[in-house]
Amino acid sequence: MISHRIKELRERNHFSQAELAKILGITRSSVNAWELGISVPSTKYVIELAHLFSVSSDYLLEIEHKEVLDISGLDDDSVKILTYMACYMRKRQG
Repeated sequence: MISHRIKELRERNHFSQAELAKILGITRSSVNAWELGISVPSTKYVIELAHLFSVSSDYLLEIEHKEVLDISGLDDDSVKILTYMACYMRKRQG
């Protein structure tokens, strides 16, 4: 959960809850509520936390990392071929 990640990153970077709150311009009780899982940070604060701790927002949110293939600039036929190949490989491995 994001609550665990925030606390882990805050402690790893030697910030108190009060110090982190001051950096973000919020109250210490807000940081405490995040860490206890009582509330969750808004998108704005997820982004600020990611920048502050030099991690991705996916890491903070514990979203499974998936590989991404940039297909910009490819024509429709090439995209269809790559999609077919990806589906074929998934079925083959699954």
